[in-house]
Amino acid sequence: MFEDLTSKLEGIFKKLRGHGRLSEDNIKDALKEVRRALLEADVNYKVVKDFISQVETQAIGQEVLRSITPGQQVIKIVYDELTNLLGKERVEVRFSPQPPTIFILVGLQGSGKTTACGKLARYYRKKGRFPLLVAADIYRPAAVDQLKILGKSLDLPVFSANKNPVKICEDSIDQAKKDGRDLVIIDTAGRLHIDEPLMQELLEIKKAVSPQEIILVADAMTGQDAVNIAKTFEEKIGLDGIFLTKMDGDARGGAALSIRAVTGKPIKFVGTGEKLDALEMFHPDRMASRILGMGDVVSLVEKAEEAISLEEAEKLEKKLRKEVFTLEDFYDQLQQIKKMGPLDSILGMIPGLGGKAMKGLSIDEKAMLRVEAMINSMTKEERLKPHLIDGSRRKRIAKGSGTTVQDVNKLLKQFFMMQKMIKNIGKMDSSKFDKGLLSFH
Repeated sequence: MFEDLTSKLEGIFKKLRGHGRLSEDNIKDALKEVRRALLEADVNYKVVKDFISQVETQAIGQEVLRSITPGQQVIKIVYDELTNLLGKERVEVRFSPQPPTIFILVGLQGSGKTTACGKLARYYRKKGRFPLLVAADIYRPAAVDQLKILGKSLDLPVFSANKNPVKICEDSIDQAKKDGRDLVIIDTAGRLHIDEPLMQELLEIKKAVSPQEIILVADAMTGQDAVNIAKTFEEKIGLDGIFLTKMDGDARGGAALSIRAVTGKPIKFVGTGEKLDALEMFHPDRMASRILGMGDVVSLVEKAEEAISLEEAEKLEKKLRKEVFTLEDFYDQLQQIKKMGPLDSILGMIPGLGGKAMKGLSIDEKAMLRVEAMINSMTKEERLKPHLIDGSRRKRIAKGSGTTVQDVNKLLKQFFMMQKMIKNIGKMDSSKFDKGLLSFH
């Protein structure tokens, strides 16, 4: 996400910070490079022009030129303007005071609408809602079946009927009320391009069910096409928000940076992968921070809190205090990390690991699977007492996990190093330990 842009901006700002004092020429030269980087990231030309103008107005002022750290001051101005460009602050979805709340997802074919329905249903179910998925796309082959498969994997009901889409949507609301479902998520039909029949059908559905949210699902990888599509949907039927999919595959980020300025509509959700848990709430300030290579610690902590229960964290803390950490504990921690999402996405949230630091870095998700396989091939006793694993046991573990003895040796070496580090943590002064945990939480 934004990898190319982040890398370029980091280089520009590094040069800027290298100047002890800044002149107007220094700032103008840097902003020319920022302009070029934004245009190369496929950001709308007018949006770039307005953005640079805003930054320049503030940056070429006595305040910045006399600042003790002028380079940092300019970066702060760019950060503030990026946040404004992305929408200033998060806009939450609206829920009806009288259930059910109705979300209608619209968009072109191939944008990822059906998967987006599943992601939203999963997310809001975890937040205590009772979703009903509605298959209103009766034209695309297997669209209904795809939604039913998603519903089954989530253990959620899917409403479908052999009727016209408007009637399906109307009947689904009655069904939701009858079954006590407080959130209805409607998957509508798309087309390969915007046409009058598509818009007319969506307008009729909107009129029939009066939704709280009409959310456009747009493919971030299509860049300015996504922006133009959003503009047309807003003009024709009206939108409440945007769900940008495939952000994990978009190293440029032009759509995300242009769409709010062009349409006036907020990005509310971001899809960061194919799996149903690959969903992020969109926060303009956090996204601006990521674009500038500053990470996104708040989102990282939220992901950790969602994946790791307080009870599990306390249990691990007690083990660390007693200097007891086994391969079973290690395995449990791997499972917790997996719950947080793709590794490259997690690493990208850590300050200093965006842009150039991540460029070309290949995250081997299969390595984690190999580690799991090796631990699963061990006996309970071996997991609790790894020092018992001698040469013959290592051969057996390698054979059972489809790995090599070298792989097993490497895992054990890394584990014993980790165990040694944990023993050092356990020997720390208790008050320092508590303070450290407090700052982590």
